[in-house]
Amino acid sequence: MAEYPWYRTVEKGQPPEQGDFVYSCPIIVPPATIEEYKQVEADVITYDVLIMSQSCDLANKKIDLVLVCPVWPLRAIENSVPHFRKSSGKEDLRRGHLHAFHLLNKSEIDKFTEDFLVVDFRNVYGVHYDFLIEHLRRQGDRLRLLPPYREHLAQAFARFFMRVGLPADIPRFK
Repeated sequence: MAEYPWYRTVEKGQPPEQGDFVYSCPIIVPPATIEEYKQVEADVITYDVLIMSQSCDLANKKIDLVLVCPVWPLRAIENSVPHFRKSSGKEDLRRGHLHAFHLLNKSEIDKFTEDFLVVDFRNVYGVHYDFLIEHLRRQGDRLRLLPPYREHLAQAFARFFMRVGLPADIPRFK
């Protein structure tokens, strides 16, 4: 059976692609309310994120804002999602039964050794393309999620957003 590596290292200066990790990325979080024509104060938080925008849009500079999602070590997100503390919760995550999250494998690449990682689709952020390029330049080398795992991530992201809640479902079969 062929082996498909999950990750590879991308050297500093390489253009960004979907599935690239961006470390310590400043994210602007707007306030809950904004008054028209008033100056706005916003919080800036720092996350490790994964680029979710399509690689072709990034390569052709068709977007100003790059979509990113926070990514957490599994052991860290267990604090905010108690279900992940249980083996059944981890198994739900592994099987893709929790649509708001996506599990990534461990990395054993030098300088990028990671435990299992969880991509959090609940909060999606936009980072200006030019800012991202500069931040990546300062960041140095980075980790990139490879196919087919990148496409699997994109499909999970799409499933999260395309969910449809019906007002009345078909009753269960007995």
